[in-house]
Amino acid sequence: MNIYIDFILFGLIILVYWIITELFTIFFRFTGLPAERARFQVISLLTGTGFTTRESELLLTTKRRRHLARVTMLFGYVFNITIVSAFINVFLTLKMKEMEHYYVGILFFLSVLLLLVVLMRRPKIHAWSDNLLQRLANRMVGHAAGTNTVMLLNHIGADSIAVVKLSRIPGAFQNVALRDTGLKKNNGILVLLIEHEGAKAVPAGADTVFSPGDKLTLFGDYSTICKVFHASELFADE
Repeated sequence: MNIYIDFILFGLIILVYWIITELFTIFFRFTGLPAERARFQVISLLTGTGFTTRESELLLTTKRRRHLARVTMLFGYVFNITIVSAFINVFLTLKMKEMEHYYVGILFFLSVLLLLVVLMRRPKIHAWSDNLLQRLANRMVGHAAGTNTVMLLNHIGADSIAVVKLSRIPGAFQNVALRDTGLKKNNGILVLLIEHEGAKAVPAGADTVFSPGDKLTLFGDYSTICKVFHASELFADE
């Protein structure tokens, strides 16, 4: 087989592997995980490294995430075998004494790969792709306008830290100061921070009143947080 064809096939496999990594990262983001944490765990699952951190516990919190993790591991196993086979094939085909005939082609191939990587890291392209994924996610999960969303950040013991974005205020909390909501007393939920639209996140006070567009950083039982604030998991980012 011509060495150029070998390198093209090998490059295509790497490209497909990268696409799969991004796709599974997107799928985990659909469940409300932050992008960087989702990507780190996906790479760990796909490569079969078995690298575990406390963040890996986030993948076990729901049945949907556990199922998605199993599928990710299976894909990783298949593609790891494919990539190793392609890599070996390239070097078995390559003859060192003929390398001088292929320098230009190999350099061109590597330059194209590098260009693709650089382009994907451009802020405008990244922002465009994120907006596209956001619209796609809304369609896939049937997200309706005005729905509160939740993003799981971490687990601490039996409780969790989560961010809830309020598109609409639950009836029990409308025009009610935080001290009178009963969130801590009745539901065991602590409001740690509140971020009004366009403002910096600040500690929530007793007189805090929720408004549409607020982002609340909460501590408590994850399922209770979702229930109390009528929030559903959605494509999420930092």
